[in-house]
Amino acid sequence: MSHPKIMTSSTEPSPRQFFARLSVLLSLGLLPLLSGCVVAAAGVAAGAGAIAYVRGELATSLDHDFGKVVEATRTALKELEYTKVSEKKDAMEAEFISRTALDKKVTIKLNQVTEKTTKVQIRIDLLGDEALSLAILDKIKATL
Repeated sequence: MSHPKIMTSSTEPSPRQFFARLSVLLSLGLLPLLSGCVVAAAGVAAGAGAIAYVRGELATSLDHDFGKVVEATRTALKELEYTKVSEKKDAMEAEFISRTALDKKVTIKLNQVTEKTTKVQIRIDLLGDEALSLAILDKIKATL
C-alpha cells in the first residue's frame, strides 16, 4: 500500500528563508563596492609610487615636480605617436586626450599634490586597458 504524497503549493518563502536570501543578495551586491575601496585604500596607504588600477583607471603618484611630469607626458605621447585631441593645463592640473593608431581614446590627468609630488591618472576608452595604461606610465617615467 503506497501513501499519497502531499504537495504544498505555497510560493511564499518562510520568514527565515526570506531573510537568508536577503542577506545573501545584500552581501553579493556590496562586494564589488567594498573590493574597489580596499584596492584604492591600499594604493593610498602605500604612498607615492604605489599603483592602483580601479574601475578601469590607473592611478599613481610620482615624486617629481608637476611641470616636469607635464613635459614628460607630452614627450611620451609624442614618442608613442598618438594623435593629439586636446590638451588643457593650468598651474595645478593638466589633461591630455589622445588617440592611438587603433582609435582608442587615451585620457591622462595630472594633479599637483605637493611641490614635488604629482598624481597621474590614465584611462583608456570607457572601460580601461590596464596593460596599455601601464605601458604609457612606463613611457612617462622613462622620459623623466
